[in-house]
Amino acid sequence: MFYCCGITDKGIMPHNEDAFLIGKEVRDSGTAYVQGDIPFIAAVSDGVSGERSGEMASRMCLGIMSRMEFVSAGTLAGELYSVHNRLMEIGSQSPELNNMQTTLCGFAAFERGKIVSFNAGDSRLYLYRDDYIRQLTRDQSLVQMLYEEGSITFAETRTHVHRNIICPVFGNLKARPQVDIKEFEVLHGDIFILCTDGLSDYVSALEIQEILELPKSLEKRLEILVEKALGNGGSDNITIVAAVCLENNEDIKPLEDEGGKI
Repeated sequence: MFYCCGITDKGIMPHNEDAFLIGKEVRDSGTAYVQGDIPFIAAVSDGVSGERSGEMASRMCLGIMSRMEFVSAGTLAGELYSVHNRLMEIGSQSPELNNMQTTLCGFAAFERGKIVSFNAGDSRLYLYRDDYIRQLTRDQSLVQMLYEEGSITFAETRTHVHRNIICPVFGNLKARPQVDIKEFEVLHGDIFILCTDGLSDYVSALEIQEILELPKSLEKRLEILVEKALGNGGSDNITIVAAVCLENNEDIKPLEDEGGKI
């Protein structure tokens, strides 16, 4: 069972090209909560700036996903590529939506004790366990490739002039995305963090970890993460989904007292 809280904020931008999905609910503004059992899916999507209708691409991508039945880890890749194909079809039929593109990062739980992550682009999935955070997905971006080949340092990835160049993502009419799919063990109390680059470009993993350690409600900690990104000079939309793994039948209220922590 998972308790999820999602938040999306346009930041200083005039509109929001981000969106999130938890369970069957898609949101492109504000905060939402969902508590659900398996099968369960959560995802974030970030419309590609510079392409047409990035805000429509992210919403449509997750909207298509919300209406699908994801039934097993074995069929996940095919189901995700059908989302990509549908976006291409819509984009090719409308001049206003031509070549709309979006990142997609999320996880699906089909059986107890496991999740299957999926990623195309530079949105991220982290795992917070035993007061320690680690990144589970690999950014599909030019700066990540340059870093891995030793051409730039890790610090330079944060400020590189080409840091916004990413590999093909969902909806791209010219190239099919390479969706990275991995399986991970899940333990009671694990917190999975999904986010767009509006968070990860401005808040380090260590800073995220420090905020998750705070004795505050899950919603409050996500709000603090948004504030931290903006305070660190964030100039992008910010979207975060946190999913806590619970024991069966464990009930959690969306808001806890400041002295308690989920």
